[in-house]
Amino acid sequence: MIKRALINIDYTYDFVADDGKLTCGEAGQAIENEVVAITKQFVDAEDFVVFAIDGHDEGDTFHPETSLFPPHNIKGTKGRTLYGELQGLYEKIKYLPQVNYMDKTRYSAFAGTDLEMKLRERGINEIYLVGVCTDICVLHTAIDAYNKGFDLYIYQNAVASFNQAGHDWALGHFANTLGAKVL
Repeated sequence: MIKRALINIDYTYDFVADDGKLTCGEAGQAIENEVVAITKQFVDAEDFVVFAIDGHDEGDTFHPETSLFPPHNIKGTKGRTLYGELQGLYEKIKYLPQVNYMDKTRYSAFAGTDLEMKLRERGINEIYLVGVCTDICVLHTAIDAYNKGFDLYIYQNAVASFNQAGHDWALGHFANTLGAKVL
């Protein structure tokens, strides 16, 4: 039985590409090989792999991020596709039973999704996180995972942000406040 899950958070064109709408740019691009390699490792081990991807409706004035960030990850646009080699890998693995793609509309992959139910029904207690942004969506997912009692692991070389100070702070917070293992 699968006991661990990789949650691949928001590694999309808009968050990583040079011309992405809310990009972390070079920092996000620098982790591409790690994100892809780790994803392959989890797929090959037949562990549960979740792509938790931010999705917004064009013109949604009610979403709280509307006043905080420019429009990004709009459903049906190139900006919402997975970045670089991860998109190609996803196309090869998306039909595997242990691979799951889920839309999320808030920072945490747990907020308003059935992620916790999918993890619990599979008996998963270990969660590994990769993606962007370290101090926003990765952080909020980690906090929810901690509060729900999951064992938490963060791949330090597979998370990035557009805010280096926030990235560094979040890595410390994962270890020192959430008790996560930063790998």
